[in-house]
Amino acid sequence: MEEITVSDQGEHSLYITYLYNALSGVLARLGGSEELIVGERAALRIRVDDDGEFREILKEELGEILGVGYKFRFLCGRLSVALSAHDKNLLCAALIAADYEGDRGYILRKIGDGCEYNIDGIYTFRLGPLQEKWQRIAEYVPAGFTNADLKQFCDFLVGESKNKVYLQGKTVFGENFKPLRRSCLFGKEDTETEIMLSDAGFVYCLGEIEEEVGDFLQKFYAERAIFS
Repeated sequence: MEEITVSDQGEHSLYITYLYNALSGVLARLGGSEELIVGERAALRIRVDDDGEFREILKEELGEILGVGYKFRFLCGRLSVALSAHDKNLLCAALIAADYEGDRGYILRKIGDGCEYNIDGIYTFRLGPLQEKWQRIAEYVPAGFTNADLKQFCDFLVGESKNKVYLQGKTVFGENFKPLRRSCLFGKEDTETEIMLSDAGFVYCLGEIEEEVGDFLQKFYAERAIFS
């Protein structure tokens, strides 16, 4: 049985917790196990018989942590905009979604193979060009960026996207009906942020939705929210 360790700074423990939850299902199916360790460094110790399937899934999840969680921290610390904290999160989510596939492809090529994955080390020593790209994006957003600008930017992204998500209660599902929870990498699961992160062009609402989410859909998905 192979042992794999994934670690990050202790202050980034939410990423390791996210990984723990994301991998629990596949490890149960493969007869593996995982141990969460929280200290000066947060770590996940994994034991699994792997024919290559698990390694690919692990890399995909690491790509999400770096391409969503780390990019959110990067952007949030550099954007100075005239938005509420929630709307700033929506802006970060939209910026992440706009480039996610390209970022993800680059990150996956840089993760490499092995039995130890230090997430902060990958970010610091292998993703320099990507950080330079993110810096240019942050510099492009003016300090006077307002709610009207956010609406215009999101209207463009939504209009360009053909992706579908499904909303039931507060849970967002992808086209394969798998629950999406990448907003957890922002520090707190949030329905609106999740929809924006998914680069959704259409939102199919299954049942009743909360008034606040309805207001969000009316603002950003007025003609692209379908109710059943």
